[in-house]
Order: sequence, then C-alpha cells, then structure tokens
Amino acid sequence: MGGGLKDRSAGTVQPEQGSLPPEPDLRSGHRQRLRQRFVDGGPEALPDYELLELVLFSAIPRRDTKPVAKRLLEQFGSFAEVINAPPERLREVPGVGDAAVTQLKLVRAGALRLMRGAIMQRPVLASWAAVLDYCRAAAGFEAREQFRILFLDKKNQLIADEVQQQGTVDHTPVYIREVVKRALELSASALILVHNHPSGDPTPSRADIDMTRQIVDAAKPLGIAIHDHVIVGRQGHASLKGLRLL
Repeated sequence: MGGGLKDRSAGTVQPEQGSLPPEPDLRSGHRQRLRQRFVDGGPEALPDYELLELVLFSAIPRRDTKPVAKRLLEQFGSFAEVINAPPERLREVPGVGDAAVTQLKLVRAGALRLMRGAIMQRPVLASWAAVLDYCRAAAGFEAREQFRILFLDKKNQLIADEVQQQGTVDHTPVYIREVVKRALELSASALILVHNHPSGDPTPSRADIDMTRQIVDAAKPLGIAIHDHVIVGRQGHASLKGLRLL
C-alpha cells in the first residue's frame, strides 16, 4: 500500500538514556503539596527521600520521583552520600540518567560554593569549624585520595584553594618542591594542608606525618607557616596540630 512503514516514534519524546520509561505521576497535586511543605516548614520538615524528590523534580518531569529517591537512599545511605556519589555509581540506580546526575551534582556544587564563601574574606583561624566542614564536604567523600592546599595571606585570609595531586584509593604523591613553589607564586604566608582517606578513617599514617614535617622544614626558611594538616573522611576528620604531631 504505497507509503512504506511509518516511524511511530516521530513526534514523541524519547526517554533519557539510562532512565526508566516515562510514567504518569498518579498522585495528583503531590508535587505542589511537597513544594508547599518545603516553603512552609523548610528543609527540616522533609525527610531525606522527600528532599531528594524535590531535587529530582526538574530532572524527571513526568514521573513519580519518590521511588527513584528511595532507591538512591537505599543504595548510598544518606542525602550527603547521594549528592557526593560518583556519577557512574549514580547511573547504576534505575531511573537515574544524565539529567538527574547533573541535578544532584548541581546541589553539591552549590553547597560547596556556599561553604567556601563562609570562609572567604575573614581570618580562617577565626572560623576553624567552618573550615573543617568545608574540607570534609569538599574531599571527605572522594573515592580516590587527593591532596589539596588552602593558601593564606598575612591576615590568614584565603587566597586560593587548590587540589595539587590526585592519587589512588590509598595513596597520593606529594612533591614538596611543588608545594613551596606554588606558595611563593601566590605570595602565601601560610598553608593549611588537606587530604582525604577514602577508607573513611581519618587517622594519620606514619607517611602522612613524615610528609607534613618535610613540608614544614622546606617552607619555614622561606617564611611560610604550616598551620595544620587536616585529614578528612566519612567518619570525621583528624588534625595533626590537634594531635600534637605538627
């Protein structure tokens, strides 16, 4: 019959790759009610799964996001673990595609930007609790070790926050000369060293202690102070200065 086969997909919206097919949200008005509860009561009025539902609304516009939110929490355990999970791990959860991953990472980026803003333009040592919270949020959930440095000026205000090296699950190389060179380039007067333990346990190793002392010895003749070396992980943080190892 003359016209050949018709493309039945023409004019339809294809589901996002890696996500489940669209299905109607049968709970009429649920999204509006959830938004209103958030407006009226703030984030504390919502459990983790409902907060995740809200986050996912724009990424998954035509499906009930509650099952996806609950699967994410079942897989990772908490809201913080979800937004800090690697993109490839998030995509393993049914219903989570590229748009949902982007939305979750946007939440993380916004949280880190706010936390970093809280320690800018003020003496870092006067807001030490905020510094520790930022360091743990920035690096404590990473799957690989990373070594980062907070560079401070003469007033102990933050000049820069830079990741110097990325490593493996249990090791990252640190080049003492590069640390000192970068501090001189930025005219930094003091440093706070930060690295993470992906195992979750922030207890410093002998290698951590020895490396810190080498940096102290290299920086001191140049008038650069090492205020602390903070190790972060899922189980908290450890301060070499607080442990009297620095």
